[in-house]
Amino acid sequence: QVQLEESGPGLVKPSEILSLTCTVSGDSITTLYYYWSWIRQPPGKGLEWMGAIDYSGSTHYSPSLKSRTSISRDTSKNQFTLQLNSGTPKDTAVYYCARGLPGLSEYDYWGQGTQVTVSS
Repeated sequence: QVQLEESGPGLVKPSEILSLTCTVSGDSITTLYYYWSWIRQPPGKGLEWMGAIDYSGSTHYSPSLKSRTSISRDTSKNQFTLQLNSGTPKDTAVYYCARGLPGLSEYDYWGQGTQVTVSS
């Protein structure tokens, strides 16, 4: 059974960096051909794909967030991390990590989600 768990601060001040870590168990983040993704859902809105790091370590970003987003991984800990720079209240959302299938058309395993609020 694959499990993903998000961790990180629940409150971030505007202009600061929002940083979250996803710890994976039951699978390796280097397993062919999965994409380890970050997805968020602002209050009252739909899901927004932010980006992913794939099995080879290559990163893929949403064009709308690319300038502020960085995704990295630690294979020794089987974790991948999201950094979103210059946080604004519009970044307030529930953040999910998920395992994406090739082509990112589907996600078969999700974390439970973590609420992040950007506020002073």
